[in-house]
Amino acid sequence: MQQTPSPTRVLVVDDDPTVAEVVAGYLGRAGFAVDQAADGPGALAHAALRWPDLVVLDLMLPGMDGLEVCRALRDKGPVPVIMLTARGDEEDRILGLEIGADDYVTKPFSPRELVLRVESVLRRGRPGPQVPGSSALAPGGVAHRAGITLDPLARRATRHGRELALTVREFDLLSFLLRHPGVAFTREELMREVWGWDFGDLSTVTVHVRRLRGKVEDDSAAPRLIQTVWGIGYRFDAPPEAAGGPLDDELRDEGRRDEGRRDDDGRDEARRYEGWDGDGRGAGSDA
Repeated sequence: MQQTPSPTRVLVVDDDPTVAEVVAGYLGRAGFAVDQAADGPGALAHAALRWPDLVVLDLMLPGMDGLEVCRALRDKGPVPVIMLTARGDEEDRILGLEIGADDYVTKPFSPRELVLRVESVLRRGRPGPQVPGSSALAPGGVAHRAGITLDPLARRATRHGRELALTVREFDLLSFLLRHPGVAFTREELMREVWGWDFGDLSTVTVHVRRLRGKVEDDSAAPRLIQTVWGIGYRFDAPPEAAGGPLDDELRDEGRRDEGRRDDDGRDEARRYEGWDGDGRGAGSDA
């Protein structure tokens, strides 16, 4: 008899019982198994008993706050964390991202949006267990570039043979940049492609780039791989000596195709203005 897979387990940590019950109810109806805790020690006790697949964690907890809980969970093992933050707590939100939170939702929030965020983080996080109602991740080849080996199916990344301890979003960001070498992306484009958001706080991208540099660069203060392109955003540069091999050629070709598409867009834009003299008249028109 085929064994029924266990449901994806989410740990909800919030000291407000109303918020916790509403969130747990929406997640339960979406097909998740939900555990609840009202404080930090309770959350860690739940995690020790049954390790969650994802944690929804309120920042403002009594005693042991959400940042401490997030740090303690990260010390015990990899787990995606979505933080719930009060509006205006920008410094705490950025600190939460810096210590490893994968996403944040600002209070007051829509429970439906939170469920979508949970599904998005889990979908990108690993091939299994599956998000309720979602399809399996599409297979992808192992990527090698600049000493980095990235396996999208195993969700494993190494550099020079040393495993990189990446969060879900850090892995997604590295994977995206690695597969588009030499192409500059704006923070808006990275938020759309990696986070799946059409809008949001762009400091999220900045924080994740800074954290990722700290893990893949020899010197994060003078990065050689993830370059800042002033006035635009970021670009992944692989040193010439790191290139080589079929997959590197494939990645390089993909980057050139993207550059070509952008060049075509730029030429189209130039054609729109070609022949105009700045006064709203065609340069060849009669005065």
